[in-house]
Amino acid sequence: MTLDFEALKEQNGNQDNFQHPDFYGIDDLLTEEHKLIRDSVRTWVKKEISPIIDECCQQAIFPNHIVPQLGEIGCFGPQIPAEYGGGGLDYISYGLAMQELERGDSGIRSTASVQGSLVMHPINQFGSEEQKREYLPKLASGEYLGSFGLTEPNHGSDPGSMETKFTDDGDHVILNGSKMWISNSPFCDIAVVWAKNPEGKVEGLIVERGMEGFTTPTTHKKWSLRASSTGELVFDNVRVPKQNILPNVKGLKGPLTCLNSARYGISWGAIGAAMDCYHTAVNYAKERKQFGKPIGAFQLQQKKLSEMLTEITKAQLLAWRLGNLMNQGKATPVQISMAKRNNVAMALDVARESRQVLGAMGISGDYPIMRHMANLESVITYEGTHDIHLLILGMEITGENAFA
Repeated sequence: MTLDFEALKEQNGNQDNFQHPDFYGIDDLLTEEHKLIRDSVRTWVKKEISPIIDECCQQAIFPNHIVPQLGEIGCFGPQIPAEYGGGGLDYISYGLAMQELERGDSGIRSTASVQGSLVMHPINQFGSEEQKREYLPKLASGEYLGSFGLTEPNHGSDPGSMETKFTDDGDHVILNGSKMWISNSPFCDIAVVWAKNPEGKVEGLIVERGMEGFTTPTTHKKWSLRASSTGELVFDNVRVPKQNILPNVKGLKGPLTCLNSARYGISWGAIGAAMDCYHTAVNYAKERKQFGKPIGAFQLQQKKLSEMLTEITKAQLLAWRLGNLMNQGKATPVQISMAKRNNVAMALDVARESRQVLGAMGISGDYPIMRHMANLESVITYEGTHDIHLLILGMEITGENAFA
């Protein structure tokens, strides 16, 4: 199934009038460069994503033509050094870009998050100089699309029990196993895969499309992230050159460091989804009339909107402060867990309340709320579930490990 994206853009291209809420003047805390980056990504989303995304979701189609466009606007690895094709930008710039992408759709932000934080980041952080120069510029430009293989059919929150492994074969290793719920996998050119070596230590490998025995079946029948590309990574005696092993990390530190970067981006991205729902609810409450006046004149609707704005503002401040800690190299994994957990839950609550403001129209594809709500049900689970992040915080508070 295909869509005529140009016709959709022509038909729906002038309908997105979004302006973000900024009740605490957070724009005053941003540099001119920050605002330029945010506004550039917002303009692109309004032009390229907003007109097509609802139909993509209805038809469960990933608009893969946008991959090189995401590279062109600098959304692939904006925090990666410029010498390797990245933007060389700070973490607040990265967060603002993710916020604007997820305002368009969580699946579009997922595409960029995976590319930048889960594929480019480990190659930049743990790869050899040859690997960096070979892969990073192609990933940054969108010439290559990457995926990240950690979650397995039997092991999600417990990655240390992974079953994917490789054995030695001279200049190569032989990789066997599978990964599931992998964003970008059906279209990926490379995958950063985490597997156990013969000693049982976790290592990262760069697996390339075309290697014999490597397949990427698509995951079907999703009710969430329907405009995102999701699938599996399956390895059946795949011969991977040893030069494709990331040389500078062993153990779970490798994948968990990547997840910290991705979770940080999610903490900003979820705000974008919440803001889009809030923007829709405010406009509807001003225009929809019942009992002779706009529904926004009724106390219950004002309560809903007031609480939404309050929670969005709190999340904005949390993300901004975390971005500064990231820039200073002081952010801890637990602080990132708090922001991811809080901001995604906030966004889901805002989506649900916004749906109620719209009444029956809230479930219609003519509005983005139900799409955001369904997407956020995935976001609250991936990159560490809502409950797992709660236990991470609990261990920090009490010193007791509830996982064991």
